[in-house]
Amino acid sequence: MPARKDMPSTIARSPKKAQDTFVKTHDSAVEEYGEGERAHRTAFAAVKHSFEKVGDHWEPKAEKGPSDPKAAGGRDTKADTAGGVDANASKQHLMDLAKRLEISGRSRMTKPELVDAIQKANARSTRKARSR
Repeated sequence: MPARKDMPSTIARSPKKAQDTFVKTHDSAVEEYGEGERAHRTAFAAVKHSFEKVGDHWEPKAEKGPSDPKAAGGRDTKADTAGGVDANASKQHLMDLAKRLEISGRSRMTKPELVDAIQKANARSTRKARSR
């Protein structure tokens, strides 16, 4: 079982429910697949079902479900992942997130461009938080 101190930093900065989901799923995946990348990916997939990445942490989604085409298609699909961004959310929701993350030019962006910009802003925020 990954100790709370060993869990990914983005999960550690998230609500207890997200942490519990990660730990519980990771433990189950380790029993099923063994320690390693597959267990880690399985745990993140469970988190992404109920949470979305906002900046350097995860927040509950309005509706549970797959967050992007990769999550909807399963492990063997060729679709790309949105890196924790809820790409299935409404454009208005993505616009609101972009505003919170202070993404400039958001009003002229398409939904896929918003998803990409939010991914980049999340990555910047996570890098900044890890360097503290």
